[in-house]
Amino acid sequence: MRPEQEKAREHLHRKGTLLAPREIHERVRAAFAATEEFLGSVSETDARQRPGPGEWCVQEVVDHLVETHRPSVEELRCLLRGERLANRPIPAGLQSEAPLERPWPELVGELKRLHAEVLGILAAIPDGFTTEARAPVVLVVPARNPDGSEQPLHWVEELDWKAYAVIFRVHELDHLSQAKRALRAAGRPA
Repeated sequence: MRPEQEKAREHLHRKGTLLAPREIHERVRAAFAATEEFLGSVSETDARQRPGPGEWCVQEVVDHLVETHRPSVEELRCLLRGERLANRPIPAGLQSEAPLERPWPELVGELKRLHAEVLGILAAIPDGFTTEARAPVVLVVPARNPDGSEQPLHWVEELDWKAYAVIFRVHELDHLSQAKRALRAAGRPA
């Protein structure tokens, strides 16, 4: 296990597994609110400005969030019912077939609906709730190579429901940063 993997595992344990359901709900809610606030200031034209060759524009980032949140909501429900997920984890780079073809307001609206769905699920979890169910999740973290360069490190980790729920926050904030960088790189203030 590389140090980056150990650090990610420890973070999910401290900021997920060890927290009370209401704390997890609040942390996820704050991340979703930050994304929604940012997206409220992004026009459809700006959302489609590509920051550079091969890089995702803001619309592609939001498409990715929608496409990954959709199955994640169902996986979270399964975990909370105590069901062990035997399926493959959600792919790290999942996008729709045509991420730029959806109208921007519709895409942002779907993301907000998924946010509300996740928050509703988390708000209904009573303190002390436990289950032994686990879900496989593809984790991606930046890793430093011996030459000092960085590249993403991918692996599959089995997560309990709390760590799984906190992934919504981590994933959302990571892609919020990506969307802000994309907007700045395209010459727009973020």
